[in-house]
Amino acid sequence: MPDIARIQKELETTGVDGWLLYDFRNRDPIAYGILGMDFGKFTTRRWFYWIPARGNPVRLVSAVEAGKLDSLPGEKKIYLSWRELHASLKAALGSAKKVAMQYSPEANVPYVSVVDAGTIELIRSFGYEVVTSAGLVQTFQALLDEEAYRTHLDAAERVQRIKDEAFAHVGSELRAGRTLTQYDVQQFIVRRFGEEGLNCMNEFPIVGTNEQPADPHFEPTPQNARPIRKGDTLLIDLWAKIEKPGAVFYDITWCGFVGNNPPAKYVEIFNVVRDARNAALEFIQARQARLRVGGGRRLPGGRRESWLRTAVRAPHRALHRRRRALERRQHRQPGDARRPAAGSRRVLLHRTGHLPRRGDGGALRDQRVHHARWEGGRGGRDAEAPDPDRRAVRGHEHHRRRG
Repeated sequence: MPDIARIQKELETTGVDGWLLYDFRNRDPIAYGILGMDFGKFTTRRWFYWIPARGNPVRLVSAVEAGKLDSLPGEKKIYLSWRELHASLKAALGSAKKVAMQYSPEANVPYVSVVDAGTIELIRSFGYEVVTSAGLVQTFQALLDEEAYRTHLDAAERVQRIKDEAFAHVGSELRAGRTLTQYDVQQFIVRRFGEEGLNCMNEFPIVGTNEQPADPHFEPTPQNARPIRKGDTLLIDLWAKIEKPGAVFYDITWCGFVGNNPPAKYVEIFNVVRDARNAALEFIQARQARLRVGGGRRLPGGRRESWLRTAVRAPHRALHRRRRALERRQHRQPGDARRPAAGSRRVLLHRTGHLPRRGDGGALRDQRVHHARWEGGRGGRDAEAPDPDRRAVRGHEHHRRRG
């Protein structure tokens, strides 16, 4: 059951006259989530649910599926023909001017851009201004409650452990001289998911070597798998949630090197990602601190993303300029770049941005950096472990899925 009073308070705060939720043939999972309805039940006729900033909600349903919105409060209107639908819809909206819908101007936020263009045109033809419901969706669906957040942390603990076991499995098998393919590692992870009470919804982990992860959705199969060998770069991308209603996925990607001394290029990429991660976090934290004391403005998500992309690109360009200068002055070869401390076993980094060029084996993507560190190397800020208290739940296919 939606909290109508809270939604109406938010509508008044934002200056929107009402929120029009709509669905046909189960196109809008957001609407079902907001209204607490079962998305699994098929919808064959259009329904509308109008929540005005003031007054009682209105339910508009087809005579064929007259009971579709019976679980919700508000006046019930039934239509049979399309003319009745149009007249009832216009009457329900009444004197409103701004109507929020699951729509995004120019599809800038595709997750919210759900309502079809024809329905948007219909509402506009009645004389109403259609505005995006993105802010409302952020407030009433995208925020996790404490229970959902706990399921995320629970999954995090188990997935992190399985990730460590997968890398250890690769090392032990190769040291024993046994053949191990990417598909073998994937199946090892899937088996461990089952043993730990985790569910990946039949979307299986990505395990790839060398150029394979340049395809962000590479999937190992018995046909395309090949043996993992010493000197390979290795990527493992895994995600799962605990078997519990409303649980939230945990998704991480780690890159490693099969051997003792990662190539200079791999070290360079790691350092760029790590430094950009640190700089981006400091930038966001500083902006948040200014906001708390009333001296700053909110930073939109798109601005944060643009800033992080710049932070990734700028150090990379500067690093190459410094490196070329050193080579000119000291006649160093590219392979002489600084390597990790002795005893470091592998380079591990989270995906971010895009690699300077494809085929370097890191296959970094998306704009998120949760943590990056040398495992077995030196401690300190340059090798920090993830902070379990850092609430960074992501709105991406794997990164924030509930079920």
